[in-house]
Amino acid sequence: MSTIADASARPSSGSPRPESALVVRNLEVVYNDVILVLRGVSLDVPRGAVVTVLGANGAGKTTLLRAVTGLLGSHRGKITKGVVELLEHDVTSADPSKIVSTGLGQVMEGRRIFAELTVDENLRTGAYTVSNRDQHDRNEARVMELFPRLGERRKQVAGYLSGGEQQMLAIGRALMANPEVLVLDEPSLGLAPRLVEQVQEVIRQINEQGTSVLLVEQNANMALEIADHGYVIETGKVVKDGAGSELLADKDIQEFYLGQSSGERKSFRDVKSYRRKKSWGG
Repeated sequence: MSTIADASARPSSGSPRPESALVVRNLEVVYNDVILVLRGVSLDVPRGAVVTVLGANGAGKTTLLRAVTGLLGSHRGKITKGVVELLEHDVTSADPSKIVSTGLGQVMEGRRIFAELTVDENLRTGAYTVSNRDQHDRNEARVMELFPRLGERRKQVAGYLSGGEQQMLAIGRALMANPEVLVLDEPSLGLAPRLVEQVQEVIRQINEQGTSVLLVEQNANMALEIADHGYVIETGKVVKDGAGSELLADKDIQEFYLGQSSGERKSFRDVKSYRRKKSWGG
């Protein structure tokens, strides 16, 4: 395993490619030195796969993404145990910019575009780690192919785009750095069903082009339909994982996350903790 200090270059096409694009092992995270949020979380994003993380609000999903992307410090959080590896480089304590340079792109919840900048200017901010002009042009061409609408709006101020267009821009901006791993936090949030389907298809296309994807999503049905593997997090722990198709067919997942309950248990939140643990362990 390499450290971030020698991670200035990603694995070349002539080098053996790691089987895992992103690995999290036994991760513990504490906020303000007292609040333990993640309690030994482990997950694996194989190269070329889509992996999704499910969980109720407060389960630890956002904290997991902050740990992976190096953003814990700005939220008074820190990793107290465990390892995060990106493309075989240890990025556990790396700065966010170093993690991006190593090969990770992120689309945050709420899009976080620069509303006062144009579409073109937003895309350029996503390419700040790309010094090669030819690579920049290839990345831009990829984004325009995925999102023709952005090509029609290049000079428009981003704050005037529709919600769906802003989500396209947020994803496109992340792709401008040509990431090997793309982290998506609630990309369907606030979108109409038709737009959710478009986002789902875009994620599938991005993955088919060779980008590994870690997807955190409240819309479990959308996420599991495209996921190769899924993890369920509860109170900072992974309580269940399996192939996306298996989780989609799982009765507990259907009841707790897909709203298909036919009995007295109305939602995941209504079930007592000890009953949940027993159910997941079955």
